[in-house]
Amino acid sequence: LKELSGSATPLDMLICNYVYDKVGEKKHKVMQYRSSLPVDQMFTWDDVGHIFKGHYILMHSVIFRTKLLIECGLKLPEHCFYVDNIYVFDPLPYVKHMYYLDINFYYYFIGRADQSVNQQVMISRIDQQIRVNKLMVDYFTDRENAQRINAHARLREYMYNYLEIITTISSVLAILSGTEQDLKKKDDLWKYIREKDYFLYAKLKNGIFGLATRLPGKGGRALTARAYKIARHFFKFN
Repeated sequence: LKELSGSATPLDMLICNYVYDKVGEKKHKVMQYRSSLPVDQMFTWDDVGHIFKGHYILMHSVIFRTKLLIECGLKLPEHCFYVDNIYVFDPLPYVKHMYYLDINFYYYFIGRADQSVNQQVMISRIDQQIRVNKLMVDYFTDRENAQRINAHARLREYMYNYLEIITTISSVLAILSGTEQDLKKKDDLWKYIREKDYFLYAKLKNGIFGLATRLPGKGGRALTARAYKIARHFFKFN
């Protein structure tokens, strides 16, 4: 960071690997980006390859240039969990130059019962998850932001995929809860997206995750819950 901060081309975002260090697991899962990002060199969105689902750039893997966060007007909701999703989403259209350092920099200790990303805790805070989800929809569909997002095909693809996974998480949490109240919140979220941008709604609804979270009836919701548990085991998240 000291070396790059003095260069003629300012570094906007530094990316490193992080490790899921889960309670009770002997083997820890390393989240790395070698197949998607150039290593040990400055690059732009035009140099980024396809970032596979499950390999998102999270708060654990990124360091932003402070002035960029000020320039983009980043504001996080107060007294709200899960705002880290906004932190790694809103600044991206302002990021021009990136650097990927292929080292395991951050160890993310997960699996604790009292953790904010614990499944039951997230279900109890589903209102905050959906609030963050809606703010991300607002940002993605804002006309001024859309101009910046559409400037790079890979940037738009990545931001859409990230919004898709956040919407999937919101929907799955409501399904896992199983209460009529939370299921209605899921339906209201999809209605909100449809009213904001019908084309975004249609794309999300007809994607593999959208179809999986909108299976009809109790049987469909049971299949969705089962698929989520399999994915959780495979990807080793909380």
